[in-house]
Formats: sequence, C-alpha cells, structure tokens
Amino acid sequence: QVQLVESGGGLVQAGGSLRLSCAASGRTFSSYAMGWFRQAPGKEREFVTGISWTGRSTYYADSVKGRFTISRDNAKNTVYLQMNSLKPEDTAVYYCAARSLFATRRPNDYDYWGQGTQVTVSS
Repeated sequence: QVQLVESGGGLVQAGGSLRLSCAASGRTFSSYAMGWFRQAPGKEREFVTGISWTGRSTYYADSVKGRFTISRDNAKNTVYLQMNSLKPEDTAVYYCAARSLFATRRPNDYDYWGQGTQVTVSS
C-alpha cells in the first residue's frame, strides 16, 4: 500500500515557476514508477510526465517537454515536478500516481493516487 500527498501548488504568473512535491508512505517506494497527471475543468485527466522506479527513464507529454522536469529522491520517498515557463494552459489540478516498476501514459495503469494540488497560471 502506498499513500501519496502532493504539495507545492499555487497561483503564479505566466512565465513563472513552481515545484510540486509528492511524498509517499511505505517502505517500497523505490520499486514504484511515478507519474504526474493533470486535470483541467471539463477535461479528461492527462499524462504530464513519468519516471521509472530507478529514476533512469523519464517521459514527458509534448506540451511540457523542455519546460517541466520530473525527478525522484528514493531516500526521501519523494518525487518532484519542476515546472518552468508556465503558461495559462498549464492551469489544472496536478496529481501524482504510482504503479509498479515502469511508468506509462495511461491513468488507468496506476494503482495509487494523491489527492491533487491546484496550479493556477495567470496571464
């Protein structure tokens, strides 16, 4: 069982930066791939980025490539999402999620989810 708690969301102007954190409970965090997803009002939940259990493989949606960076610290049971050059279209609730070993882009593949953190980018 893994429990996930996101933090770091907030209101930022376009062009600004935020860093989201996702703290995980459980001794086996290092065996889970982690993903970040987001959901804007009236839209489906979409993949943002993922990282393998080793941290050696990362994946990004085209819309955030070059602006967002995912990383993990297995000693701290935490995954991070550094978001730079934010745009109003990045406004959404951001969720972290966990699944065994390898990250995928499909929300239904993930077994554990956090409660989400709101990111609002003003123009």
